Amino acid sequence: MAILSCGVLLSLALLSLSIGINLCLPENGKEIDFSAHGENASPSTTKKDKGKRWAVLIAGSNGYYNYRHQADICHAYQILKKGGLKDENIIVFMYDDIAHDPENPRQGVIINKPKGHDVYKGVPKDYTGADVNSKNFYAVILGNKRNLTGGSGKVLKSGPNDHVFIYYADHGSAGLLGMPSGDDAVYAKDLIHVLKKKHASKGFKSMVFYVEACESGSIFEGLLPNKMNIYATTAANAEESSYGTYCPGEPEVPEEYDTCLGDLYSISWLEDCDSNDLRKETLEKQYERVRRRTNKSHVMQYGDMSHRKEFLFTYMGADLANDSYTSIGDISSPSRAVNQRDTNLLYFQHKFLRAPAGSHAKLEARKQLLHEIAHRKHVDYSIHKIGELLFGYQKSSNVLMNGRPQGQPVVDDWDCFKKFLRIYKNYCGHLSTYGMKYTRAIANICNAGVTLEKMVAASDQACSKKLHV
Repeated sequence: MAILSCGVLLSLALLSLSIGINLCLPENGKEIDFSAHGENASPSTTKKDKGKRWAVLIAGSNGYYNYRHQADICHAYQILKKGGLKDENIIVFMYDDIAHDPENPRQGVIINKPKGHDVYKGVPKDYTGADVNSKNFYAVILGNKRNLTGGSGKVLKSGPNDHVFIYYADHGSAGLLGMPSGDDAVYAKDLIHVLKKKHASKGFKSMVFYVEACESGSIFEGLLPNKMNIYATTAANAEESSYGTYCPGEPEVPEEYDTCLGDLYSISWLEDCDSNDLRKETLEKQYERVRRRTNKSHVMQYGDMSHRKEFLFTYMGADLANDSYTSIGDISSPSRAVNQRDTNLLYFQHKFLRAPAGSHAKLEARKQLLHEIAHRKHVDYSIHKIGELLFGYQKSSNVLMNGRPQGQPVVDDWDCFKKFLRIYKNYCGHLSTYGMKYTRAIANICNAGVTLEKMVAASDQACSKKLHV
Protein backbone atom coordinates (compact mmCIF):
# COMPACT_ATOMS: atom_id res chain seq x y z
CA MET A 1 0.00 0.00 0.00
CA ALA A 2 1.38 3.38 -0.93
CA ILE A 3 2.30 5.66 1.96
CA LEU A 4 0.08 8.76 2.04
CA SER A 5 1.84 12.10 2.15
CA CYS A 6 1.37 14.41 5.14
CA GLY A 7 -0.64 16.77 2.96
CA VAL A 8 -3.05 14.02 1.93
CA LEU A 9 -3.43 12.88 5.54
CA LEU A 10 -4.21 16.41 6.66
CA SER A 11 -6.75 16.81 3.88
CA LEU A 12 -8.44 13.56 4.88
CA ALA A 13 -8.59 14.65 8.51
CA LEU A 14 -10.12 18.01 7.66
CA LEU A 15 -12.64 16.45 5.30
CA SER A 16 -13.75 13.90 7.91
CA LEU A 17 -14.74 16.63 10.37
CA SER A 18 -16.07 18.68 7.31
CA ILE A 19 -49.02 24.38 40.91
CA GLY A 20 -47.74 25.55 44.28
CA ILE A 21 -46.17 22.91 46.49
CA ASN A 22 -45.48 23.70 50.11
CA LEU A 23 -42.04 22.22 50.62
CA CYS A 24 -39.44 23.24 53.11
CA LEU A 25 -35.93 22.16 52.14
CA PRO A 26 -33.84 21.72 55.27
CA GLU A 27 -30.10 21.58 55.47
CA ASN A 28 -28.83 18.21 54.42
CA GLY A 29 -28.36 15.97 57.39
CA LYS A 30 -31.70 16.79 58.96
CA GLU A 31 -34.98 15.10 58.21
CA ILE A 32 -36.18 15.57 54.67
CA ASP A 33 -39.92 15.53 54.18
CA PHE A 34 -40.66 13.89 50.84
CA SER A 35 -44.35 13.57 51.63
CA ALA A 36 -45.46 16.63 49.65
CA HIS A 37 -44.68 15.22 46.25
CA GLY A 38 -48.24 15.12 45.03
CA GLU A 39 -50.68 12.50 43.96
CA ASN A 40 -48.40 11.10 41.26
CA ALA A 41 -45.47 10.41 43.57
CA SER A 42 -44.10 6.90 43.81
CA PRO A 43 -44.88 4.83 46.91
CA SER A 44 -41.35 5.34 48.23
CA THR A 45 -41.80 9.10 48.47
CA THR A 46 -45.35 9.51 49.69
CA LYS A 47 -44.56 9.00 53.35
CA LYS A 48 -42.25 10.62 55.85
CA ASP A 49 -38.74 9.94 54.65
CA LYS A 50 -36.00 10.51 57.23
CA GLY A 51 -33.23 10.31 54.69
CA LYS A 52 -30.32 12.34 53.40
CA ARG A 53 -29.26 13.09 49.88
CA TRP A 54 -25.80 11.98 48.77
CA ALA A 55 -23.97 12.40 45.47
CA VAL A 56 -20.83 11.08 43.81
CA LEU A 57 -19.64 12.98 40.74
CA ILE A 58 -16.76 11.65 38.66
CA ALA A 59 -14.98 12.84 35.55
CA GLY A 60 -12.83 9.95 34.39
CA SER A 61 -10.55 11.78 31.95
CA ASN A 62 -7.77 14.36 31.92
CA GLY A 63 -6.21 16.67 29.35
CA TYR A 64 -7.48 19.94 27.96
CA TYR A 65 -8.91 18.18 24.89
CA ASN A 66 -11.29 16.41 27.33
CA TYR A 67 -12.40 19.74 28.87
CA ARG A 68 -16.09 18.84 28.56
CA HIS A 69 -16.08 15.96 31.07
CA GLN A 70 -14.85 18.07 33.98
CA ALA A 71 -17.13 20.91 32.85
CA ASP A 72 -20.11 18.54 32.99
CA ILE A 73 -19.16 17.40 36.50
CA CYS A 74 -18.64 20.94 37.78
CA HIS A 75 -22.03 21.97 36.38
CA ALA A 76 -23.66 19.02 38.16
CA TYR A 77 -22.06 20.13 41.44
CA GLN A 78 -23.53 23.64 41.09
CA ILE A 79 -27.03 22.16 40.60
CA LEU A 80 -26.70 19.99 43.69
CA LYS A 81 -25.28 22.84 45.74
CA LYS A 82 -28.18 25.11 44.80
CA GLY A 83 -30.45 22.19 45.63
CA GLY A 84 -29.34 22.34 49.26
CA LEU A 85 -26.83 19.50 49.45
CA LYS A 86 -23.84 20.19 51.69
CA ASP A 87 -20.30 19.61 50.51
CA GLU A 88 -19.93 16.87 53.10
CA ASN A 89 -22.55 14.92 51.14
CA ILE A 90 -21.13 15.60 47.65
CA ILE A 91 -18.01 13.67 46.66
CA VAL A 92 -16.18 14.92 43.58
CA PHE A 93 -13.61 13.12 41.44
CA MET A 94 -11.89 15.30 38.83
CA TYR A 95 -8.31 15.44 37.64
CA ASP A 96 -8.39 19.23 38.05
CA ASP A 97 -6.01 20.08 35.21
CA ILE A 98 -8.41 22.13 33.06
CA ALA A 99 -9.14 25.42 34.81
CA HIS A 100 -5.51 26.50 34.97
CA ASP A 101 -4.26 24.79 31.81
CA PRO A 102 -2.25 27.29 29.70
CA GLU A 103 -4.60 26.64 26.78
CA ASN A 104 -7.68 27.71 28.75
CA PRO A 105 -8.62 31.17 27.45
CA ARG A 106 -10.40 31.98 30.73
CA GLN A 107 -7.83 31.10 33.37
CA GLY A 108 -9.33 29.66 36.54
CA VAL A 109 -12.76 29.43 34.93
CA ILE A 110 -14.62 26.46 33.45
CA ILE A 111 -17.78 26.92 31.40
CA ASN A 112 -20.20 24.26 30.17
CA LYS A 113 -21.75 26.18 27.29
CA PRO A 114 -20.99 29.24 25.15
CA LYS A 115 -21.25 32.45 27.19
CA GLY A 116 -21.86 30.27 30.22
CA HIS A 117 -21.10 31.23 33.79
CA ASP A 118 -18.19 29.75 35.76
CA VAL A 119 -19.11 26.28 37.02
CA TYR A 120 -15.68 25.63 38.59
CA LYS A 121 -15.92 28.05 41.52
CA GLY A 122 -16.42 26.31 44.86
CA VAL A 123 -16.20 22.74 43.56
CA PRO A 124 -14.66 20.45 46.23
CA LYS A 125 -11.38 18.82 45.22
CA ASP A 126 -11.95 15.50 46.93
CA TYR A 127 -10.06 13.23 44.58
CA THR A 128 -7.76 14.81 42.00
CA GLY A 129 -4.85 13.77 39.81
CA ALA A 130 -3.74 10.18 40.32
CA ASP A 131 -6.35 9.78 43.09
CA VAL A 132 -9.02 9.63 40.38
CA ASN A 133 -8.96 5.87 39.94
CA SER A 134 -11.29 2.89 40.00
CA LYS A 135 -10.07 1.62 43.39
CA ASN A 136 -10.94 4.90 45.09
CA PHE A 137 -14.25 5.10 43.21
CA TYR A 138 -15.30 1.68 44.49
CA ALA A 139 -14.08 2.46 48.03
CA VAL A 140 -16.07 5.70 48.08
CA ILE A 141 -19.28 3.97 46.98
CA LEU A 142 -18.83 1.26 49.60
CA GLY A 143 -17.93 3.76 52.33
CA ASN A 144 -14.64 1.95 52.86
CA LYS A 145 -12.02 4.47 54.01
CA ARG A 146 -9.41 1.77 54.57
CA ASN A 147 -9.19 1.07 50.84
CA LEU A 148 -8.63 4.70 49.88
CA THR A 149 -5.32 5.96 48.57
CA GLY A 150 -5.04 9.73 48.86
CA GLY A 151 -7.84 12.22 48.49
CA SER A 152 -9.99 13.95 51.08
CA GLY A 153 -11.16 10.73 52.69
CA LYS A 154 -14.81 11.50 52.04
CA VAL A 155 -16.87 8.39 51.34
CA LEU A 156 -20.52 7.55 50.78
CA LYS A 157 -21.74 7.09 54.37
CA SER A 158 -25.31 6.63 53.24
CA GLY A 159 -27.78 4.46 55.12
CA PRO A 160 -31.04 2.58 54.53
CA ASN A 161 -33.16 5.77 54.39
CA ASP A 162 -30.88 7.75 52.08
CA HIS A 163 -31.10 8.67 48.41
CA VAL A 164 -27.93 8.48 46.32
CA PHE A 165 -27.14 10.12 42.99
CA ILE A 166 -24.05 9.05 41.00
CA TYR A 167 -22.99 10.78 37.80
CA TYR A 168 -20.10 9.60 35.65
CA ALA A 169 -18.78 11.49 32.61
CA ASP A 170 -15.93 10.19 30.48
CA HIS A 171 -14.95 8.11 27.50
CA GLY A 172 -16.25 4.58 27.49
CA SER A 173 -16.51 1.47 25.39
CA ALA A 174 -18.12 -1.94 25.41
CA GLY A 175 -17.86 -3.21 28.97
CA LEU A 176 -15.86 -0.43 30.56
CA LEU A 177 -15.52 3.23 31.49
CA GLY A 178 -12.24 5.08 31.21
CA MET A 179 -9.99 6.51 33.90
CA PRO A 180 -7.21 9.12 33.58
CA SER A 181 -4.53 6.45 33.79
CA GLY A 182 -4.35 4.32 30.68
CA ASP A 183 -3.73 1.29 32.89
CA ASP A 184 -6.99 1.74 34.80
CA ALA A 185 -10.67 1.34 33.97
CA VAL A 186 -14.05 0.76 35.57
CA TYR A 187 -15.25 -2.61 34.30
CA ALA A 188 -19.00 -3.13 34.16
CA LYS A 189 -18.90 -6.43 36.05
CA ASP A 190 -16.82 -4.90 38.86
CA LEU A 191 -19.05 -1.84 39.17
CA ILE A 192 -22.23 -3.94 39.35
CA HIS A 193 -20.56 -6.11 42.02
CA VAL A 194 -19.84 -2.97 44.06
CA LEU A 195 -23.43 -1.75 43.68
CA LYS A 196 -24.75 -5.16 44.77
CA LYS A 197 -22.56 -5.02 47.89
CA LYS A 198 -23.80 -1.51 48.67
CA HIS A 199 -27.38 -2.69 48.29
CA ALA A 200 -26.82 -5.80 50.41
CA SER A 201 -25.38 -3.64 53.21
CA LYS A 202 -28.52 -1.46 53.13
CA GLY A 203 -26.40 1.46 52.04
CA PHE A 204 -29.24 3.34 50.36
CA LYS A 205 -33.00 3.47 50.02
CA SER A 206 -32.78 4.30 46.33
CA MET A 207 -30.09 5.25 43.85
CA VAL A 208 -30.04 7.07 40.53
CA PHE A 209 -27.03 6.59 38.25
CA TYR A 210 -26.40 8.74 35.14
CA VAL A 211 -23.59 7.74 32.74
CA GLU A 212 -22.13 9.85 29.93
CA ALA A 213 -19.89 7.70 27.73
CA CYS A 214 -19.73 5.86 24.44
CA GLU A 215 -21.46 2.47 24.55
CA SER A 216 -22.52 3.31 28.11
CA GLY A 217 -25.52 1.00 27.88
CA SER A 218 -23.07 -1.91 28.06
CA ILE A 219 -22.32 -0.98 31.69
CA PHE A 220 -25.81 -2.09 32.74
CA GLU A 221 -27.11 -4.26 29.86
CA GLY A 222 -27.71 -7.79 31.15
CA LEU A 223 -25.97 -6.93 34.42
CA LEU A 224 -28.05 -4.54 36.55
CA PRO A 225 -30.90 -6.34 38.38
CA ASN A 226 -34.26 -4.61 38.36
CA LYS A 227 -34.97 -5.22 42.06
CA MET A 228 -32.10 -3.31 43.67
CA ASN A 229 -33.79 0.11 43.89
CA ILE A 230 -31.31 1.47 41.34
CA TYR A 231 -32.49 3.43 38.32
CA ALA A 232 -29.89 4.23 35.64
CA THR A 233 -29.86 6.14 32.38
CA THR A 234 -27.06 6.24 29.83
CA ALA A 235 -26.03 8.53 27.00
CA ALA A 236 -26.01 5.71 24.46
CA ASN A 237 -27.01 2.11 24.04
CA ALA A 238 -24.53 -0.74 24.31
CA GLU A 239 -23.25 -0.42 20.75
CA GLU A 240 -23.00 3.26 19.80
CA SER A 241 -21.00 6.36 20.56
CA SER A 242 -22.07 9.33 22.61
CA TYR A 243 -21.43 12.88 21.42
CA GLY A 244 -19.63 16.02 22.47
CA THR A 245 -21.24 19.38 21.78
CA TYR A 246 -20.62 23.13 21.94
CA CYS A 247 -17.54 22.29 19.88
CA PRO A 248 -15.09 24.38 17.84
CA GLY A 249 -16.65 25.50 14.59
CA GLU A 250 -20.13 26.01 16.01
CA PRO A 251 -21.20 29.63 15.42
CA GLU A 252 -21.90 30.33 19.09
CA VAL A 253 -18.64 28.85 20.44
CA PRO A 254 -15.86 31.43 20.96
CA GLU A 255 -13.04 30.88 18.48
CA GLU A 256 -10.41 30.75 21.22
CA TYR A 257 -11.78 27.43 22.49
CA ASP A 258 -10.15 24.51 20.67
CA THR A 259 -12.17 21.92 22.57
CA CYS A 260 -15.79 20.93 23.12
CA LEU A 261 -17.41 22.52 26.17
CA GLY A 262 -19.96 19.82 26.96
CA ASP A 263 -21.47 16.46 26.06
CA LEU A 264 -24.87 16.20 24.41
CA TYR A 265 -26.57 13.85 26.91
CA SER A 266 -25.01 15.66 29.85
CA ILE A 267 -25.89 19.21 28.88
CA SER A 268 -29.39 17.94 28.09
CA TRP A 269 -30.11 16.85 31.66
CA LEU A 270 -28.03 19.61 33.25
CA GLU A 271 -29.73 22.42 31.34
CA ASP A 272 -33.09 20.79 31.95
CA CYS A 273 -32.37 21.00 35.68
CA ASP A 274 -31.34 24.65 35.31
CA SER A 275 -34.62 25.52 33.62
CA ASN A 276 -37.22 23.59 35.59
CA ASP A 277 -38.51 23.18 39.13
CA LEU A 278 -37.07 19.90 40.36
CA ARG A 279 -39.90 19.64 42.92
CA LYS A 280 -42.33 19.15 40.02
CA GLU A 281 -40.31 17.20 37.46
CA THR A 282 -40.03 13.42 37.65
CA LEU A 283 -37.11 11.26 36.59
CA GLU A 284 -39.34 9.90 33.84
CA LYS A 285 -40.10 13.34 32.46
CA GLN A 286 -36.42 14.27 32.45
CA TYR A 287 -35.53 11.01 30.73
CA GLU A 288 -38.01 11.72 27.95
CA ARG A 289 -36.76 15.28 27.49
CA VAL A 290 -33.14 14.18 27.44
CA ARG A 291 -33.92 11.34 25.06
CA ARG A 292 -35.50 13.73 22.57
CA ARG A 293 -32.73 16.31 22.77
CA THR A 294 -29.94 13.75 22.54
CA ASN A 295 -30.63 13.15 18.86
CA LYS A 296 -27.37 11.46 17.87
CA SER A 297 -27.58 8.41 20.13
CA HIS A 298 -30.20 6.33 21.91
CA VAL A 299 -30.53 7.38 25.56
CA MET A 300 -31.33 4.25 27.56
CA GLN A 301 -32.75 3.38 30.97
CA TYR A 302 -32.03 0.33 33.13
CA GLY A 303 -32.78 -1.15 36.53
CA ASP A 304 -35.80 -0.48 38.74
CA MET A 305 -38.34 1.41 36.67
CA SER A 306 -40.64 2.03 39.65
CA HIS A 307 -38.43 4.98 40.61
CA ARG A 308 -39.20 6.88 37.41
CA LYS A 309 -42.20 8.48 39.12
CA GLU A 310 -40.01 10.07 41.78
CA PHE A 311 -39.24 13.75 41.58
CA LEU A 312 -35.72 14.94 40.81
CA PHE A 313 -35.95 16.83 44.13
CA THR A 314 -35.57 13.47 45.91
CA TYR A 315 -31.98 13.19 44.69
CA MET A 316 -30.85 16.67 43.69
CA GLY A 317 -32.81 18.96 45.97
CA ALA A 318 -34.20 22.18 44.51
CA ASP A 319 -33.23 25.83 44.31
CA LEU A 320 -35.91 27.28 46.60
CA ALA A 321 -34.48 30.77 46.17
CA ASN A 322 -35.65 30.70 42.55
CA ASP A 323 -39.38 31.39 42.46
CA SER A 324 -39.36 32.31 38.77
CA TYR A 325 -39.24 28.84 37.26
CA THR A 326 -41.11 28.62 34.00
CA SER A 327 -41.35 25.08 32.75
CA ILE A 328 -40.01 25.54 29.24
CA GLY A 329 -40.32 21.93 28.17
CA ASP A 330 -37.91 20.65 25.54
CA ILE A 331 -34.79 22.68 24.76
CA SER A 332 -33.60 22.67 21.17
CA SER A 333 -30.52 20.61 20.38
CA PRO A 334 -27.20 22.36 19.66
CA SER A 335 -26.42 22.94 16.01
CA ARG A 336 -23.65 20.37 15.97
CA ALA A 337 -22.51 17.28 17.84
CA VAL A 338 -19.23 15.40 17.42
CA ASN A 339 -18.66 11.70 17.98
CA GLN A 340 -16.66 11.37 21.21
CA ARG A 341 -14.18 9.19 19.34
CA ASP A 342 -13.39 12.15 17.06
CA THR A 343 -13.20 15.01 19.55
CA ASN A 344 -9.42 14.66 19.88
CA LEU A 345 -9.04 14.86 16.12
CA LEU A 346 -11.23 17.95 16.05
CA TYR A 347 -9.14 19.52 18.82
CA PHE A 348 -5.86 18.99 16.97
CA GLN A 349 -7.39 20.15 13.69
CA HIS A 350 -8.72 23.37 15.22
CA LYS A 351 -5.36 24.11 16.85
CA PHE A 352 -3.65 23.62 13.50
CA LEU A 353 -6.05 25.87 11.62
CA ARG A 354 -5.88 28.68 14.22
CA ALA A 355 -2.10 28.77 14.58
CA PRO A 356 -0.28 31.49 12.56
CA ALA A 357 1.33 30.29 9.35
CA GLY A 358 4.99 29.40 9.78
CA SER A 359 4.86 29.60 13.57
CA HIS A 360 6.22 27.08 16.05
CA ALA A 361 2.63 26.58 17.25
CA LYS A 362 1.63 25.64 13.69
CA LEU A 363 4.40 23.08 13.46
CA GLU A 364 3.53 21.58 16.84
CA ALA A 365 -0.17 21.41 15.98
CA ARG A 366 0.66 19.72 12.69
CA LYS A 367 2.84 17.19 14.51
CA GLN A 368 0.05 16.40 17.00
CA LEU A 369 -2.52 16.01 14.25
CA LEU A 370 -0.31 13.64 12.25
CA HIS A 371 0.46 11.65 15.39
CA GLU A 372 -3.26 11.20 16.07
CA ILE A 373 -3.89 10.09 12.50
CA ALA A 374 -0.97 7.63 12.61
CA HIS A 375 -2.15 6.17 15.88
CA ARG A 376 -5.64 5.61 14.49
CA LYS A 377 -4.18 3.90 11.46
CA HIS A 378 -2.08 1.63 13.69
CA VAL A 379 -5.02 0.62 15.91
CA ASP A 380 -7.30 -0.06 12.93
CA TYR A 381 -4.66 -2.22 11.28
CA SER A 382 -3.62 -4.16 14.40
CA ILE A 383 -7.14 -5.10 15.51
CA HIS A 384 -8.21 -6.23 12.06
CA LYS A 385 -4.94 -8.14 11.58
CA ILE A 386 -5.43 -9.98 14.88
CA GLY A 387 -8.96 -10.86 13.76
CA GLU A 388 -7.71 -12.21 10.42
CA LEU A 389 -5.03 -14.31 12.11
CA LEU A 390 -7.55 -15.81 14.52
CA PHE A 391 -10.64 -16.25 12.33
CA GLY A 392 -9.53 -15.86 8.71
CA TYR A 393 -10.04 -12.92 6.36
CA GLN A 394 -13.66 -13.63 5.43
CA LYS A 395 -15.00 -14.26 8.95
CA SER A 396 -12.95 -11.71 10.87
CA SER A 397 -15.14 -8.60 10.59
CA ASN A 398 -18.35 -10.44 11.47
CA VAL A 399 -16.82 -12.04 14.56
CA LEU A 400 -15.05 -8.95 15.84
CA MET A 401 -17.89 -6.44 15.63
CA ASN A 402 -20.88 -8.72 16.21
CA GLY A 403 -23.36 -7.28 18.69
CA ARG A 404 -24.97 -9.51 21.28
CA PRO A 405 -28.75 -9.86 21.74
CA GLN A 406 -30.41 -7.31 24.02
CA GLY A 407 -30.29 -8.39 27.64
CA GLN A 408 -26.90 -10.09 27.39
CA PRO A 409 -23.70 -8.56 28.75
CA VAL A 410 -20.94 -7.76 26.30
CA VAL A 411 -18.78 -10.67 27.44
CA ASP A 412 -19.25 -13.92 29.38
CA ASP A 413 -15.74 -14.33 30.80
CA TRP A 414 -14.67 -11.01 32.33
CA ASP A 415 -11.28 -12.35 33.42
CA CYS A 416 -10.56 -13.30 29.81
CA PHE A 417 -11.67 -9.82 28.71
CA LYS A 418 -9.25 -8.13 31.10
CA LYS A 419 -6.38 -10.45 30.22
CA PHE A 420 -6.83 -10.04 26.47
CA LEU A 421 -6.93 -6.25 26.78
CA ARG A 422 -3.62 -6.42 28.68
CA ILE A 423 -2.16 -8.69 26.01
CA TYR A 424 -3.12 -6.24 23.30
CA LYS A 425 -1.54 -3.38 25.22
CA ASN A 426 1.68 -5.30 25.87
CA TYR A 427 2.18 -6.17 22.21
CA CYS A 428 0.43 -3.36 20.35
CA GLY A 429 0.26 -0.37 22.71
CA HIS A 430 -2.61 1.59 24.28
CA LEU A 431 -5.94 1.53 22.52
CA SER A 432 -6.46 5.21 23.45
CA THR A 433 -9.74 7.11 23.27
CA TYR A 434 -10.21 6.26 19.60
CA GLY A 435 -9.17 2.63 19.96
CA MET A 436 -11.60 2.01 22.81
CA LYS A 437 -14.20 1.36 20.14
CA TYR A 438 -12.50 -2.01 19.66
CA THR A 439 -13.06 -3.39 23.16
CA ARG A 440 -16.12 -5.13 21.71
CA ALA A 441 -13.76 -6.93 19.33
CA ILE A 442 -11.64 -8.10 22.28
CA ALA A 443 -14.79 -9.23 24.11
CA ASN A 444 -15.92 -11.18 21.05
CA ILE A 445 -12.54 -12.88 20.80
CA CYS A 446 -13.14 -14.13 24.34
CA ASN A 447 -16.72 -15.11 23.51
CA ALA A 448 -15.39 -17.15 20.57
CA GLY A 449 -13.31 -19.28 22.95
CA VAL A 450 -9.87 -18.20 21.74
CA THR A 451 -7.11 -19.40 24.06
CA LEU A 452 -4.64 -17.08 25.77
CA GLU A 453 -1.78 -18.64 23.81
CA LYS A 454 -3.47 -17.93 20.46
CA MET A 455 -4.23 -14.34 21.47
CA VAL A 456 -0.60 -13.79 22.43
CA ALA A 457 0.65 -15.26 19.16
CA ALA A 458 -1.76 -13.24 17.02
CA SER A 459 -0.97 -9.99 18.86
CA ASP A 460 2.74 -10.58 18.58
CA GLN A 461 2.52 -11.27 14.87
CA ALA A 462 0.17 -8.38 14.12
CA CYS A 463 2.22 -5.81 16.01
CA SER A 464 5.79 -7.04 15.59
CA LYS A 465 6.44 -3.94 13.48
CA LYS A 466 4.15 -1.59 15.36
CA LEU A 467 4.49 2.14 14.91
CA HIS A 468 5.87 4.10 17.85
CA VAL A 469 2.65 5.99 18.55
